[in-house]
Amino acid sequence: MEKMKKPSWWEEFKSFAVKGNAMNLAVGVIIGAAFQSIISSLTNDVIMPIVSIFLGGIDFSEMKLVLPRLFGPAPVDEAGNAILNTLNYGNFISAVINFFILALVVFWLVKGLNKLTELAAPPKEEPEPEPEPEPEPSNEEKLLTEIRDLLKEK
Repeated sequence: MEKMKKPSWWEEFKSFAVKGNAMNLAVGVIIGAAFQSIISSLTNDVIMPIVSIFLGGIDFSEMKLVLPRLFGPAPVDEAGNAILNTLNYGNFISAVINFFILALVVFWLVKGLNKLTELAAPPKEEPEPEPEPEPEPSNEEKLLTEIRDLLKEK
């Protein structure tokens, strides 16, 4: 019996890379990255200013907490200003809102695609229900059948 030659890792990779699923995934990642920049712009340039109006003109990008220096003096930039370490929680809030908008849009897209797929698919044929087996005859019927068969034999 001849041993089958195992494909090399390169052959396996090539067969994986040219499969439709891998290509579809690559296209999806590229489109998703471009779509993410659109959603970021929508969040930062449209939604956050409107939210800021309702919160008294708060600019989320300016919301930060200055962290103290524990060791040594603060470094300075070229203009002589101290460089402060900050915790930018306003940017984090914007990123969370950005995520929820992106997740909502992806949910609507998937829901719409599922609906289109459902409409385009041929209707499923309902399998015919199996006929119910006839009920087992009662003891009385069995006895009467035996008597009838005995009378036929005579």
